[in-house]
Amino acid sequence: MKAPSVEVDRLFHALGDPTRRAILDRLVQRPASVSKLAEPLGITLTAVMQHLEILEEAKLVHTEKLGRVRACRLERAGFRVLEQWIRRHRTEWERRLDRLGEVLAEDDNGKQA
Repeated sequence: MKAPSVEVDRLFHALGDPTRRAILDRLVQRPASVSKLAEPLGITLTAVMQHLEILEEAKLVHTEKLGRVRACRLERAGFRVLEQWIRRHRTEWERRLDRLGEVLAEDDNGKQA
């Protein structure tokens, strides 16, 4: 299954920001409220919400309002798309490197003869 380019672009855009990666690192440990995510980052709740919006669009995070608190947790969908993209590219590069190894081995065999 090939991931649409837009999804992959959105994922890399989301992961390209160190603050968003820090948010994800925190959420790996456990779900958290927006205010708990903002504390160690030293940024406003509004800024955290803007980062969370981008992470939600990339399907890396899910947020929901629980009473007066907005709870945040990791979302698997974006990570699955990212994993598929990485797997596809890793497989292609492994194939290319194997072929390069074969060509180099043929070269070495030809020179040694």
